[in-house]
Amino acid sequence: MSLGRLGILYYRPFAHFCPLRIQLPINMKKLSLIALLLFCTIGSLFSQDKFRTSGYNIENGLAIKGYDPVAYISQNRAVKGLQNLAYTFAGITYYFATEANLQTFKKNPSIYEPQYGGWCAYAMGVSGEKVEIDPKTFKVVDGKLYLFYNFYFNNTLTTWNKDEKNLAGKADQNWSSLVNKYK
Repeated sequence: MSLGRLGILYYRPFAHFCPLRIQLPINMKKLSLIALLLFCTIGSLFSQDKFRTSGYNIENGLAIKGYDPVAYISQNRAVKGLQNLAYTFAGITYYFATEANLQTFKKNPSIYEPQYGGWCAYAMGVSGEKVEIDPKTFKVVDGKLYLFYNFYFNNTLTTWNKDEKNLAGKADQNWSSLVNKYK
């Protein structure tokens, strides 16, 4: 291969046997730009997947301790999903109680994923900490699922409800900071 004076790449596989030149019209600037964009895109996707699998509240790749994310929003109740109705989205597995819920999730998964990676919304708002949740303690606000810690006589949902607007704003900021660390 040789580079011509106009930035055209010439490929001459048998240059010592045949004087024929094959021209491949490749503009080197465009090729460099495409390679750079491809590299950045792939790198970004890997860092997002890494954050999802290490930054989200999952156990053995399973989210919400096996509860159906669609049921929270469509039925306003916590329903245990079935292992044979599983779906993995961007490295995280969700279980569903019905085939209909599974198909609904597949159409637009981001609508049904819990806020703050499935960590306790109250703790995310107060301190930005990733704290375990009780999947039966939840709240749906404007179609978004918020999960809460509820163990040892400490139900954080009740405290969240007293100052929800303020805590939600802080939780959004704290979660964004966590996500940005992986970019």
